[in-house]
Amino acid sequence: MQSTLTAIGWPRTEPLPDPPFEAAILARVIAQHRDQFEIHDGVCVHRARTPASLRKPGVDGSHRPHVGDWVFVEGRGKEAALIREIVPRRTVLRRGAAGDHDATQIIAVNLDCVLIVCGLDGDFNLKRIERYLTLVASSGARPLIVFSKLDRNPEAAALVDDARSRFGAQAPVLALNLKSEDSRTLLLSALQPGETICLVGSSGAGKSTLSNLLLGEERQATQDVREHDSRGRHTTTHRSLLSLSNGACLIDTPGMRELKLQAEDEEAIEQSFEDIEALALQCRFRDCQHAREPGCAIRAALESGQLDSERLANYRKLSQELTDSKARAADRKAQEKVVNKSFGKRLVEKYGRR
Repeated sequence: MQSTLTAIGWPRTEPLPDPPFEAAILARVIAQHRDQFEIHDGVCVHRARTPASLRKPGVDGSHRPHVGDWVFVEGRGKEAALIREIVPRRTVLRRGAAGDHDATQIIAVNLDCVLIVCGLDGDFNLKRIERYLTLVASSGARPLIVFSKLDRNPEAAALVDDARSRFGAQAPVLALNLKSEDSRTLLLSALQPGETICLVGSSGAGKSTLSNLLLGEERQATQDVREHDSRGRHTTTHRSLLSLSNGACLIDTPGMRELKLQAEDEEAIEQSFEDIEALALQCRFRDCQHAREPGCAIRAALESGQLDSERLANYRKLSQELTDSKARAADRKAQEKVVNKSFGKRLVEKYGRR
């Protein structure tokens, strides 16, 4: 059974988990359509659903299945299988949901590698890549930066060199012409059989074209981007897991225009900006604000050209987002405590103490 499951991403070196109930079947979630799922048992694709208890409003999204999950199900055939248990996840790629609240949106799970796709046109944005690198660092997967549209910009080489000097210590950087078979060979060589990879990037970055390149066929719909800003429409409308010819698995995702960090990303920010964190430790004063204090190592690095001012500005922006997220989480926790205390008091007034 394990040999069939490795074809859809089960780690070759890990033993299969013990079935939690009689007649349990291990499968992987390969697509989600609202409350309906497609699962693969290593041989065939089946329809699946969750128990009614997980479909209720207010249920924590982490308790629900997501694309990439390994699940134990019962029943297959004409009726949809019932997902009864989710196998503990190895990695989780997530972001803060759009809007002012602090809900978490899970993008994909059980990933080995995340391909951060960015176009070498108007989509080129180093700050956005830094944000993606922070999210990937928080997930536990390894990052790979892929620049698309190499053939569309005569200044592409300089842009790629700039990215390599800035991110080379954090992730490999590939620049590809997605219409070239050589690019497919290069990319597949960077991915290992049995791995699960995920594509992330803004709409129009070339994710669907890159998916087709990896698959070796035109399976994902593509559209031209707008000329004035190189943005595209969402050609990928839902997440799905696909098998590649080299034995790896690919999860394609819709484009994301908002990438919010959360309180849990503090360690990931430190990892993504470890050069700035290391400089801060060299400041004369422990509470240095890196403004006008004497002996500030960060200001000295800026003046010498060792540190890029744009990178520092992005670090400060992400750190402030993290601080704001922590504050909102603390406020929400305090409000919940007040509500629960008030509710308990009303129960005592009505029924007395027990």
